[in-house]
Amino acid sequence: MAIASQTAPVFYDNGDHHPQQGTLLGFWLYLMSDCLMFAVLFAVYAVLGRNYAAGPSGADLFELPVVAVNTALLLFSSITYGFAMISMQNNNKRGVLAWLAITGLFGLGFLSLELTEFAHLIHEGAGPWRSGFLSAFFTLVGTHGLHVTFGTIWLVTLMTQVSKLGLTHENKRRLMCLSMFWHFLDLIWIGVFTFVYLMGSM
Repeated sequence: MAIASQTAPVFYDNGDHHPQQGTLLGFWLYLMSDCLMFAVLFAVYAVLGRNYAAGPSGADLFELPVVAVNTALLLFSSITYGFAMISMQNNNKRGVLAWLAITGLFGLGFLSLELTEFAHLIHEGAGPWRSGFLSAFFTLVGTHGLHVTFGTIWLVTLMTQVSKLGLTHENKRRLMCLSMFWHFLDLIWIGVFTFVYLMGSM
């Protein structure tokens, strides 16, 4: 009995990986639900994307060079987040914080250009109330932008935690979850860029 009582804590200490696996599995399930939501928004845009109500079309409104720059910003942010994960594996706290900061700057640049585009469209009278096409466009692109906003807030929060507590197991697990979320948003944006902007400009 004495031996069992002494070895029991060791058994539970060796189970530290189980909460991490459970968290990652739960986060994958969340991403799948988010994927379904975006699939619905893409389907709605596919139905309403040609309903211009005698108003402007995507070819009239979209500025592809600006959208290409925005796309590059988000793609580069995924690359820099990858460097942050490499630094995390090497237990390089300063490297993690530096690459996360660069990732956040790319994310803020993306959001700034997107908000500028929205403001320009509304100023031109092409707000979401103008037609079914614009309603679907603002809903799909705006939902993605809202996710990037939350991701950026999460990133800043993690930077604060890593700065104060270091690369603990909990912080590494959170960094991995945010990594999946950030790359997921990148993939969704590639779909938006192709399906909404490129095809809409034809």
